[in-house]
Amino acid sequence: MINANRIRRILPPLAFGVAFLSLWEGVVRGFDLKPYFLAAPSKIFEQFFKNFARIWDATSVSGSNALIGLIAGTVFGVAMSFMLSRYRFLGELVTPLAIALNAIPIFVLVAVLNNMYSITSEIPRRIMVSLVVYFIVLVNVAKGLTQVQSTHVELMKSYAASDFAILRKVRVPNAVPYLFTALKIAAPVSVITAFVSEYFGGSQNGLGSRITSNIANSKNAAAWAYVLGACLLGLTFYAVSIVLESAASRGGVASKTNNNK
Repeated sequence: MINANRIRRILPPLAFGVAFLSLWEGVVRGFDLKPYFLAAPSKIFEQFFKNFARIWDATSVSGSNALIGLIAGTVFGVAMSFMLSRYRFLGELVTPLAIALNAIPIFVLVAVLNNMYSITSEIPRRIMVSLVVYFIVLVNVAKGLTQVQSTHVELMKSYAASDFAILRKVRVPNAVPYLFTALKIAAPVSVITAFVSEYFGGSQNGLGSRITSNIANSKNAAAWAYVLGACLLGLTFYAVSIVLESAASRGGVASKTNNNK
């Protein structure tokens, strides 16, 4: 039954993807579109496997920047969420600043950060990813820590529970789903931010710089092959976030079962 349910979930997007690629290939061949206008999927896959080693190297660079930024942004976002839930006045100070910082275009911040560090440094991209992820995690986890049912808090207080006990027993369990929701949003966004940041200077060894260089040389199929690498990287990050959420859910159920015993 479980396998049948999984197949039913996977089959529709898989069928849609195959149909979309078939239509794309048919349009390119039927209208005889030139490669510089739109590359056919068959040519893109050909370039992907032909340049797999280079795409892998570029994906490793962008992926490491995205991963480091994702971890750092998540840690700082969760830590600040706990601070905001404990000291409400900090929310009035930090939240407007975080919103203003998140509203600044990526290329502006990357340009400023590139001037602060060496031209070959990957730190500006990692900082940029961290800032984007930080805001996503901060908003979601802070919401989970503060928007708890008042009856649960009142029940804990009736047992003379301390603030730390309320945090551990009520607020943190309520915030866990919000954290994984944030991670499922932030994981692919971190990849997008990492390779988009590469468009605006810095070292030329990541996905973003390789895409722009191939487009500049009219190698559109090769550029699309690097885009395919970026898509696969984003899907991998998203899949890992789902696996972590599933593992945490199973761990929570097992813990409750053991406590009941």
